[in-house]
Amino acid sequence: MFFGGKSQPKQQGKTEEARPPPPPQPLPIAQSVSNSSSLRQVFCYFDENGDGKISARELQTCMRSIGEELSHEEAVSVVASSDSDGDGLLGFDDFVRLVEGDEGQEKEKNLWEAFKVYQEAGDGSITPRSLRRALGKLGETKSVEECRIMIQQYDINGDGVITFDEFRIMIL
Repeated sequence: MFFGGKSQPKQQGKTEEARPPPPPQPLPIAQSVSNSSSLRQVFCYFDENGDGKISARELQTCMRSIGEELSHEEAVSVVASSDSDGDGLLGFDDFVRLVEGDEGQEKEKNLWEAFKVYQEAGDGSITPRSLRRALGKLGETKSVEECRIMIQQYDINGDGVITFDEFRIMIL
């Protein structure tokens, strides 16, 4: 179910009072999407015009395509509740938080804790030396060169270190 379930058709002879839409819940695709690349694919599917953002209309259209009814008001409410920069659209990070809900926040916290183990003292990145030191504490002996090669596999921007975003991709 999505956002309190599908709207039920009105029964003849009965009038329904207008109620505000229920608060947004994690998207139902959360159970079937388990990694960042899958989330990126789903995000791109929802982002019909390819502008890197999901509008309320795009959200509504895509939810309909997977069998979930979402009113325009509900779609606007969902976007507004998850829009971190106030532009009225969902960026990828907003989308991930929406899909994963509280579970995603806990996962993010745990990733930060793990990242801190491997990074240099507060510099925000994992260097070959900091990786070597952390692995040594875990009982695994590696040279700085071996650690540099390990980092190179996940160093997306080629700067020689692993940032938190690169770490997240590596773990997920």
